[in-house]
Amino acid sequence: MRVIFKSSYDDDINLFEDRRHLIKYAILLVIALVIPWIVNSYYVGELTSVVIWALAGLGLMLIAGHTGQVSLGHAAFMAIGAFSHLALMMRGWHFVPALIASGLLTGLAGALIARPLGRMSGIYLAIATLALSIIIEDIAIVAEPITGGVAGLFAPAIDFFGYQIDRYGTPVAFYYLCLSVLVLVTLAYANLLRSATGRSFLAIRDSEVSARALGVNVARAKTIAFALSCAITGLAGALYAHLAQAVNYESFLVLISITLLLQVVIGGLGSVHGAFFGAFVVVLLPQTISITREFINSSTPFSLAAYPGMDTALFALIILLMIIYEPRGLYGLWIRLRTWLELFPLYRKGMFRRTRTYLKTERMR
Repeated sequence: MRVIFKSSYDDDINLFEDRRHLIKYAILLVIALVIPWIVNSYYVGELTSVVIWALAGLGLMLIAGHTGQVSLGHAAFMAIGAFSHLALMMRGWHFVPALIASGLLTGLAGALIARPLGRMSGIYLAIATLALSIIIEDIAIVAEPITGGVAGLFAPAIDFFGYQIDRYGTPVAFYYLCLSVLVLVTLAYANLLRSATGRSFLAIRDSEVSARALGVNVARAKTIAFALSCAITGLAGALYAHLAQAVNYESFLVLISITLLLQVVIGGLGSVHGAFFGAFVVVLLPQTISITREFINSSTPFSLAAYPGMDTALFALIILLMIIYEPRGLYGLWIRLRTWLELFPLYRKGMFRRTRTYLKTERMR
């Protein structure tokens, strides 16, 4: 097993533990850059969807995984990002400033909402954000000059310095565009967690009373976390609008919010990697189930087509089993596998038994 000796606080908060760690992520990035040239355009579209869901998952992970707040209404912020971005582009804005402006507008909306929501926690916060997600559907219909009303808005082609980027016409270029946004946001996210602001988020997640005793302005930190979370989600919504090509009030239903929450829980709540793992599950698992169903129908006497909804039920069952038997998500599973490989044959089964003990102040939240 490899041991890294840390001699300072800077070593502890370095973005990469050592050169070997940096090389691993460089290889992953190279794979992400090369893979669109290996697979066909259909799978490029699926990979683009994974990238956008990972970006939206990062937004929710910041508030749910690293600040400890529950949100069932993040689809509303995807909608704000999508509609504001398309509305600006249709008024002559270039893609890049429109994308940045949509993120800022969504972050501002999140900051305005965060103040009253910050006084709630637990189930009350979840219900309030759920209500917000429902209200945004009606607002999308009423605000017709911005959202297009019931008909919605169509995404124009992206003019990127004279080069036209379109989801269907140039899928590889659109994939690279989304991947670039994801990499930049991920780097900013990882650096945020190393800063004093990011540490205050983690302190609030672990215990609000203890964080307040350490001098953290809890209300201010929650507002910043919510605003940043909404801004990231707004960027994902803007890219999602180009992926879907058209959005209306039905594009961001409550089901999207629930799927986002499942994504971060399955991937691994409280880890940046969890948003990526969860995105692969949310996008690729239904496709895998569908392919398996077609294979069973064609190669066996059983016909699953006679049982509509089977794939949805199987998807729900897998999620349920994951939550029951591996609550730390796929990232926790990966950490366990990696440790087993590093310690074999000295690995012991009870090594990952939950040992966290809550402070007495935790009961006073």
